[in-house]
Amino acid sequence: RYVSKYRSLVKHEAKKNKSQWKTMGPAKVAVPSPSDYLLKHSKEPKLAPRKKEQDEKKLRPSTLPLRTYHPVIRISKNFVNKNAVAVITGEPKKPRPFCVDTRQGDKYLLEPSGLVPKYIKKKSYGVTPTYVTRRNEEIKRAREEYEASILEELKKKAMKCLSDEERTNILKALKKNWEALNNAFQRLPVLTDTRYKRMHKEELELKLRQLEHDIEAIEKHKDVYIANV
Repeated sequence: RYVSKYRSLVKHEAKKNKSQWKTMGPAKVAVPSPSDYLLKHSKEPKLAPRKKEQDEKKLRPSTLPLRTYHPVIRISKNFVNKNAVAVITGEPKKPRPFCVDTRQGDKYLLEPSGLVPKYIKKKSYGVTPTYVTRRNEEIKRAREEYEASILEELKKKAMKCLSDEERTNILKALKKNWEALNNAFQRLPVLTDTRYKRMHKEELELKLRQLEHDIEAIEKHKDVYIANV
């Protein structure tokens, strides 16, 4: 019969955390005695008993007043006359303005309604807020920086005027190239019966035409400008 080689290991794991004295709760619970029963109001909080000596000391004054002590004599005031004088001498209370907008007489306060032009009388009315001026200054500064960078780039890429010596050297080099290409063109065979001969002849003609155009443009204009690329 087949016997697994892990049989002893499984038995050991099964008995590893088991013991006879381990249960779900205490083995025995103490039973309360019949004389220890729950009394009425036994769970309510109880205050400490008051001490008569301390209460008597608190009620009695610490020291008796001296013979030179004179109590403060309170002067009776006639509040009716005082209020009447205040009303007579005071400024009259201004009535609160109301606005009536229906035939039934429905009215509401005029000041918080928005019909009173109190905002245009402020000192700050019509003044541009500080955050708007700050934002405009930042936009203006950014625009100036951008324009300065663009001008700097344009100055770097500005066209340069050739001097007379450079113009003469360029003309000489162009004419020299034209003579070399012309000699090569003159050496071409009369019969162009192949494709390569035709292509070579067209290429030389194109280069000669371009050189003639450049030489004519430089000789025609005294001031020549080139871009700094």
